[in-house]
Amino acid sequence: MLFKKIRKGHADWRDFLCDTPARDYVFQKDAYEDQINRSAEFIKDADSVIIGAGAGISTAAGIQYGGKRFTDNFVEFIEKYGGQYMTDMYAAGFYPYPSEEAKWGYWSKHALMNRFDPPALPLYRELHDIVKDKEYFVLTTNVDHQFYKAGFEPERIFATQGDYGEIQCQRGCHQKVYASEALFKKMDEARKDCLIPSELVPKCPVCGGRMAMHLRCDNYFVEDGAWHEAADRYADFLEQNKGKNVVLLELGVGFNTPIIIRFPFEKMVRENNSYVLIRLNMDEAVVPESFGNRAIGISGDMAGAITDIRREIS
Repeated sequence: MLFKKIRKGHADWRDFLCDTPARDYVFQKDAYEDQINRSAEFIKDADSVIIGAGAGISTAAGIQYGGKRFTDNFVEFIEKYGGQYMTDMYAAGFYPYPSEEAKWGYWSKHALMNRFDPPALPLYRELHDIVKDKEYFVLTTNVDHQFYKAGFEPERIFATQGDYGEIQCQRGCHQKVYASEALFKKMDEARKDCLIPSELVPKCPVCGGRMAMHLRCDNYFVEDGAWHEAADRYADFLEQNKGKNVVLLELGVGFNTPIIIRFPFEKMVRENNSYVLIRLNMDEAVVPESFGNRAIGISGDMAGAITDIRREIS
C-alpha cells in the first residue's frame, strides 16, 4: 500500500519509499524536439502533476557546490584544512572539524550561500509557471528552499530531508527544529580563521548537548510536526489522484538516494496505467523500456528543457 495511516494518524514515511530498480533501463533515441512536444502535451492533458526534485535541479539552476563558486568563496577553508579535503561544498560538509567553533564556522557560511542568499532562481520560476494552474505537489530531497522562494504553495511541498535554514538537537532528544538565519549571520560576521566565537556555538535547549544542521544524515533526524503534516498532505494527494491522469515530473534525481523519488515514481507508473513519467537528468535520464510511450527521458541541459517545455505549453 502506498498510503497507510499509523497509530497516531500520520502517514508512514516508509510507505513512500521503494528500493526496487527497473531491470530494463534504456536511453531513449527520440529526437529532442519530439520529447519536448510530448512532454508539453502530457502536462497540458494531465489532471495533476507530481514534481520529484533532486540535487540536479538546483545544480542546473546555478547553485553549484564545486568549481569557481566554491574556490572563490571558501578559500580560507581550503587553505586551512587542505585542498585534498575541501574539494567542493558537499565534501567539505563531511570534514571532521576539530571543534564546534570550526564546524559552525563552515556550516553557517554554507547555509547562507545556498539557502539564504540566493533569490528565487529562473529555472524554479519557469517550473512554477508550468504547473501553477494545475493540481500539483512537490516531493523534494533538496534543502535550499528554492521551491518556496519561487512561489510554490508551501502546503504543496514535502521536503523530506530537512532544511538548511534550521538546526536541531544533534541527538534528536526532542522533535523540534529551530530557525537559524539570524544566528548564522552573526556567526558569519564574527568568524575569524574559519572559527566562530565560542559564545555563538548553539546548545540544545532541552538536553544541553550539541546542535546540528536539520539534515537527514543519521537516525537522529528530527521529524517535527510540520514535517509530518507535509508527509500527510503528500499521502492525501497520492490517494486523491489514484486513477487520474497524472504526470510524474522527475528533475535531477540520480542514483544517490533513488529510494525516495526515482524508484517510487517508477513503481507508481508500473501500478497505474494512467500515470506518465517525464525524467530530466543531465547524465542519468534512463527510463524503463517497458513503460513504452508512458515515459520520456530527456538528457542534457535541464534548464533549457524546462524553458522549452514552458514555451511549448504556453
